[in-house]
Amino acid sequence: MPLKLYFAPGACSFVPHVLLELSGAEFEPCMVKLHKGEQNSEDYKAINPRGQVPVLVHDGQPITQILAIALHLDQLFAQQGFLPAEPMARAKALSTLAWMNNTVHPTFTHIFMPQKFSDQPEVHAALKSFNTGLFRGMLAELQAMVVACDKQGQPWLGGTRIGALDAYSLTLTRWGTIAGITPEEHPDLWRFVQKVAAEPAVARVIERERLQLNMGAKA
Repeated sequence: MPLKLYFAPGACSFVPHVLLELSGAEFEPCMVKLHKGEQNSEDYKAINPRGQVPVLVHDGQPITQILAIALHLDQLFAQQGFLPAEPMARAKALSTLAWMNNTVHPTFTHIFMPQKFSDQPEVHAALKSFNTGLFRGMLAELQAMVVACDKQGQPWLGGTRIGALDAYSLTLTRWGTIAGITPEEHPDLWRFVQKVAAEPAVARVIERERLQLNMGAKA
């Protein structure tokens, strides 16, 4: 069952990277250096014509997009419980995962890469400012989920097992610090993210990707 993950440090590929590490299975991590444009190389475009990460290659077959990869890994390693098995809990977890991927993530992209949404440099500052406000509100919504789980005695966003939602929450919170949203603004969320980061499998991925959780902190 050969598994290979194409990832970029700090990108959303962190999510399947964590799931693979949690699985305990052997896999080949392949770093794609986005800042060097490696995602646009002919070799990489042959794997993913869209030039995006992540890509999971399983038995020679490439799978793209976070939702598809997370679902595939959840089924492949069902014993790990990356997503809940009970139908209603699973539907709610997938709803949250989709929201993270199709709403929260693109909002940050408007902050980090406004040039993707306008070819007018004078518009970029407005895009960054407006979407930072939106992103701040989304992190507050994510924090409310964490608080609700705490009140229910639920250790992780998806239930009793750490999984895709927890890994994505770390990524989104870390991105917030890049946008100037400090940990103090969402203390319960930040505490939760630190708990996620302390898990041995997650810590190994953080080390492999050489990540700093709070990008706004002074070195």
